[in-house]
Amino acid sequence: MKAEGGRVVVLTGGIGYEILLPEIVWQAFLKRDKKDDQVELFISFHQTAQQPKPALIGFTNEVELEFFEHLITVKDIGPVMASRALTLPVPVIARAIEERDVATIRSLKGIGSRKADMMISELNGKVGKYALMKEEERESVEPTKDFSSQVLDVLVKQLGHNKAEAARMVTDALKRRPDLSTPEELFEEVYRGTKTD
Repeated sequence: MKAEGGRVVVLTGGIGYEILLPEIVWQAFLKRDKKDDQVELFISFHQTAQQPKPALIGFTNEVELEFFEHLITVKDIGPVMASRALTLPVPVIARAIEERDVATIRSLKGIGSRKADMMISELNGKVGKYALMKEEERESVEPTKDFSSQVLDVLVKQLGHNKAEAARMVTDALKRRPDLSTPEELFEEVYRGTKTD
């Protein structure tokens, strides 16, 4: 494997596959302890008639990959542009979308006012679970203390539920799954419950 400037080339069977790494992934890649460490990447593959050359984009975890897949659903934001735009941690971008923070979205590489407005209008209310992640959770699976209050906060302030309704949703989710240990798991369980009601 060879790495340079935001991309890695993986050689397999005599063929080289170029994988683009968003800034957040590239920085994590550079911080590895050993240069010969084995690297695991989650790959998003894209090829269209308009873009016949395949684009492979690599992520350090499934959460980043999932968020990226949401991002490319926004009109006029293709895979390469979305990859370049990921210059801030996923939770920061997701929080900015949920809080309609245009200034933070505009600070992303290649995102001007029009695209920032489109990202917010098309993704607001859909990326709340990513906003719950703490930045250090990208590397760690330590459970957050009192994560239920974080989920409650997002349900009320960002998704428009009233406090009593949000508290009931969280309580019901914890009754169904007392083993939950992260805000993301709890958020998913809350919404799984609303679909079965």
